[in-house]
Amino acid sequence: MDHRIRPLALAMAFAFAIPAQAQDSAAMAEIVVSAERDRTAGSTTQLEGEALRRQGARSSDVAGLLQDVPGVSFYGAGAVSSLPAIHGLADDRLRIKIDGMDLIASCPNHMNPALSYLDPSQVGTLTVYAGISPVSQGGDSIGGSIVAETRAPEFAAPGEHLFKGEVGAFYRSNNDARGANASATAATENISLSYTGAYSEASNYSAGRNFKNYTATGRAGERMPRDEVGSTAYQTGNHTLGLAVKNANHLFEVKLGYQDMPEQLYPNQRMDLLDNEQKRINLRWLGEYNWGKLEARAYHETVDHFMDFGRDKRYWYGAASGGAAAIDPVTCGAMSATCAQGMPMHTESRTTGASLKADVKLSDQDLLRVGTEFQRYRLDDWWPASGSGMWPGTFVNINDGERDRQALFGEWESRASASWMTLLGLRYERVTMDAGDVAGYNPAGGGNQGRDANLFNARDRSRSDNNWDLTALARYTAHAGLDIEFGFARKTRSPSLYEAYPWSTWQMAALMNNFVGDGNGYVGNPDLKPEKAHKLSATFDWHDVERNHELKLTPYYTHVTDYIDAVQWDATANAPRAVPLRDQFTVLRYANHSARLYGFDLSGKMPLAQSSIGALGLNGMLSYTRGKNRKTGNDLYNIMPLNAKLTLTQKTGAWDNALEVIGVASKNKVSDARNEMKTSGYSLVNLRFSHAWKQVRFDFGVENLFDRYYEMPLGGAYLGQGTTMSASANNVPNGVVPLWGTPVPGMGRSLYAGINVKF
Repeated sequence: MDHRIRPLALAMAFAFAIPAQAQDSAAMAEIVVSAERDRTAGSTTQLEGEALRRQGARSSDVAGLLQDVPGVSFYGAGAVSSLPAIHGLADDRLRIKIDGMDLIASCPNHMNPALSYLDPSQVGTLTVYAGISPVSQGGDSIGGSIVAETRAPEFAAPGEHLFKGEVGAFYRSNNDARGANASATAATENISLSYTGAYSEASNYSAGRNFKNYTATGRAGERMPRDEVGSTAYQTGNHTLGLAVKNANHLFEVKLGYQDMPEQLYPNQRMDLLDNEQKRINLRWLGEYNWGKLEARAYHETVDHFMDFGRDKRYWYGAASGGAAAIDPVTCGAMSATCAQGMPMHTESRTTGASLKADVKLSDQDLLRVGTEFQRYRLDDWWPASGSGMWPGTFVNINDGERDRQALFGEWESRASASWMTLLGLRYERVTMDAGDVAGYNPAGGGNQGRDANLFNARDRSRSDNNWDLTALARYTAHAGLDIEFGFARKTRSPSLYEAYPWSTWQMAALMNNFVGDGNGYVGNPDLKPEKAHKLSATFDWHDVERNHELKLTPYYTHVTDYIDAVQWDATANAPRAVPLRDQFTVLRYANHSARLYGFDLSGKMPLAQSSIGALGLNGMLSYTRGKNRKTGNDLYNIMPLNAKLTLTQKTGAWDNALEVIGVASKNKVSDARNEMKTSGYSLVNLRFSHAWKQVRFDFGVENLFDRYYEMPLGGAYLGQGTTMSASANNVPNGVVPLWGTPVPGMGRSLYAGINVKF
């Protein structure tokens, strides 16, 4: 990074000189500066308020709002659907809740994860349990927990009426991203009606330089610049309508949610999301009593999801389209044995859940949390015939998939003294799963479709798991400047429907079942055992009384029995591959192994100076995670390498600014079984500015100031353009098929601006 010291110094001078010169002393009397800050307790972090919502100017991805939380990284996916990882565990291994609802990704590529159903402007709080998650916030997961809450209902003062709202808009230069959001609340003393809505869209983004030597898109006559990252465009709209009624010690809420996502293209998947409609209703009752509080919740969600090849990927297949090597495939007319019109894939799901929880005050020092939860999930995944090898029938990937959960938990929190807080919890969960008979496009067709379907249909596919979780946590205040948290957790997760039931070893079908973005194909395994994780974690928090100075260290160690990894699969022999394939895309089958993960998070902050240009401060973060498959000796997939972030902050009057430097080490420890690609180390510089008046806030900045080219360590394999349905044998170039060996690059320089107005 020494070669960047000079431009970095210039950027710092430029960044912090502008606000200092631009202050209008006459306007200062009207400025209200919020004193909000993130709240932390040990390894738990809660983000809230304006500081959280203003990040929407630079990202439309709610998961991305967690980028400053120690221990959190992100699997690359669609532009608004990245998958957060905590200490190397991601996706279904985390417990992610929205307003108390457990939502499940209903897609063989997990294109609609839970957090994708919110816009940043709709989020009220985000709570991350990165260390030891309480059993009241865990269940059916082995990693941490993320709890997202939309804005809480607001009521008018007694005898008054309340009407308030907010509108906003943003623009980002690199990918021509733009969007708008609006919210409104009308309330009396006892009734509150609210609405929040947001719309955003973007084109493909460009990397810091050319990263490929081809331009073909698989669409006749259409070419793509060599620095453009194909299939990164999106378009989405999210809406929430809420009604809350308050009466004495009771609160009743109804929230209706709706998402219409016409498009979200994926640079690391062979398919694209071309329609996703979600509808949800969430009912909540809360009663507060002298002995504690009681909460009941019921919710229902339906998802209609559709995938096919987006505009950057080849749509026409078959001999009549020009053959597999055609750079400019032609429209070949009606569906037939020689002409395929895309590859339509449909998914429908229905989720119904309910919970009943009580917080019981046993004494002034002791609190008992007890509860029960229920979830009923139904999934159908089918691919209609489209021609060529994908006909004459419908390919049934998962038929009548069922996954039901029933849970009971108890949790005792005790504060026996001012120095000690202890938390002890136990959770029991029963998970039952089943799926119906399946069929290929053609039982006599290629890829062993008939054999695999017959084997799957002949076996018993139902299963029941009895899972136990245990959490023991203690926080100790050694003195005014040191808090210590330490704990142990045993957590259990049953496999998902997409890990257990996709049945075809045919490469083309297997390639469609992939939610990790590595370009490989995956085959399910109905015999998978539940994952069982044992985690030790500690947090040492040194700080002054007002927490202006803080240094926090969190080491952790996790041992996972029956960790769900994957082995390369020989479709012909229907057995593990004797000689693994290297440096190419392949087919794998899920299998239970043993794994361990360990590492640490280091974070801190300190004031630097108070001068004529305002208050200067410094925030820092350093994280390291190591993951190993103990059975094979192989490294675990998609583990974030050593990474650091250093932020110089400036606050002066109504200005709140930052200069951020990010450094990421090279990723050399990769999963051999999955032929995971290595990535080089890199550093980035970002500038952020924010100015607030009473009713108006303006945010602007520059991401990747020096237009650096970099490859995202967890971004997966680049499959953003061309003939993506094929995997070139032995990785031989033919000009049209995406080859193994190109990681998805990050975005080049981008300027952004956003404005929000309250009324």
